[in-house]
Amino acid sequence: MNLRLIASIFWFLFLFISCTKEDVTTIQEDLMVSLDEDIASESEKTNQKSQIFDEAFVNWVVGRQQTTGLMESTEISSFTSLYDNALAAIFFIQEDKKENTEKIFDYYESLADSELSQNSGFYQFRNSDGSEPERVWMGDNAWLLIALNQYANKYQSTKYEALALKLDSWLRSLQMENGALKGGTNADGTEIPNVTEGMITAFHAVKGYDDFHTNILQFLRNNRWDEELGLLMAWPENPEYAFALDVLSLSKLIFKDLSDDVLFQANKFLNDQTATLSGAMITGYCFDQDKDVIWLEGTAQMAVAFNSIERYDLSEKIMLDIERTRIQSTISENAAGIPYAANYGTSYGASALWDHADITPALSSTLWYYFAKTNFNPFDAGKKSVIPEADKFWQHDF
Repeated sequence: MNLRLIASIFWFLFLFISCTKEDVTTIQEDLMVSLDEDIASESEKTNQKSQIFDEAFVNWVVGRQQTTGLMESTEISSFTSLYDNALAAIFFIQEDKKENTEKIFDYYESLADSELSQNSGFYQFRNSDGSEPERVWMGDNAWLLIALNQYANKYQSTKYEALALKLDSWLRSLQMENGALKGGTNADGTEIPNVTEGMITAFHAVKGYDDFHTNILQFLRNNRWDEELGLLMAWPENPEYAFALDVLSLSKLIFKDLSDDVLFQANKFLNDQTATLSGAMITGYCFDQDKDVIWLEGTAQMAVAFNSIERYDLSEKIMLDIERTRIQSTISENAAGIPYAANYGTSYGASALWDHADITPALSSTLWYYFAKTNFNPFDAGKKSVIPEADKFWQHDF
């Protein structure tokens, strides 16, 4: 309650004692209007989200697009990822930059006959000129389908319908007898295991609700659900890394009626670190419970998730810490972004981050920061509102 509101209450009490009944009635009516305005003002501050996004961030993202149409993931490397390109396409759709969006889709459409088939999806990584493609990961392909679905919805267009149908068909082809989805293929030819985060993303990406979706939920219930905690697990066979931050945040964004407590249990990943470049001490979330790094992409995902339950007080606090890691572009004027991590450390598990993860802006972190800043949930479009109650294992005791 603010000082103006407190003062108004005391003033009313004083007048109540010193005035006639008629005067009090009039004063009371006036005061109630004032109180209502104050309370509404306080509520508005709590329940509304700023949608102002610094133009410097928009400029930096746009500047990552190369002549091929692909988006470079950072400023000092020609490295690109399918996931980053899918996120960028969603960003361009939100900004109504249709031409930029189509440059990304046109690139992948040009490869559909050579890469996308019943036996393989698009490669996860490649250089921005298209060379040295490697690793086929199901989750990134699901993100591209999400972007294509949003384009079709925004522009009421069938331009990329054939590409979307091919991706849909390939994702469906990955389903195993137990309901899980194969993860794809590593660069050395080995199979990527069943990944919770990828499966829930594919669950959302594939339109409608049918046996494909039911079977995914059945697998998650039987193999990835911690009933005691009410959380989806990432790696149940390895207790040290059983839980992953993005599984918690994304599951809440995808399954809206999952308990809000999921987000508060993410406190197990909270830690404080000194940002490499700014030297600022900030608070944020790690990939996992070793808490050796602040993962800024995942931290921004948590801000988006808190927005989704209208806890703007918490998302704003998260955003203030993220903004303290802002990095100005070294190659463009009026351009800035958010690094992948605030400091150097390990990613999920014990694998080290790449050598510039904490010192140059990264697309994924900057784009999730954009989603949080503009109060946009990339999973809102196409959200499954028709999941049968019997399939919502998170609402039942077994």
